[in-house]
Amino acid sequence: MSEFSLPPELPLEPEVLIESPRFSVVKRRADGGVDFISPLPCPYNYGCIPGLGSGDGDPLDVVVLGPRLRRGERLRVPVVGVIGFLDAGCADPKVICSARPLRPVDRAGLEAFFRVYALFKRVLHLVRGKRGGDTRFVGWLPDVTRRSA
Repeated sequence: MSEFSLPPELPLEPEVLIESPRFSVVKRRADGGVDFISPLPCPYNYGCIPGLGSGDGDPLDVVVLGPRLRRGERLRVPVVGVIGFLDAGCADPKVICSARPLRPVDRAGLEAFFRVYALFKRVLHLVRGKRGGDTRFVGWLPDVTRRSA
């Protein structure tokens, strides 16, 4: 899965920027603009790792597990996994961060969320007239938490 290679400079505990707090229905871009309004609240804090790019040209996406955080908050959180995700044919990995290790229930919840998210994004692409390219949950990427610091 080299198409999902992560930036070699991805730290084990990156500084993340929260764009959409847990339970928000507004999905924001890194510049603060509204990307879309979701019919369902997001069960996770969603944001990016400023300064690191993704395959889609946007900053590298991050999901932070735990309690609701404020929009615009910056914090350092350990990387506990990475999900492979295709968005309109572009590699768009999701870095998963948490203060504690992932539990099986966390993994199952994230997999379910990104499978539903992929369906929603496909509909959004159709509405926006964006044709071509697969959008789907790909799976968990190899264990990035074992990299040397």
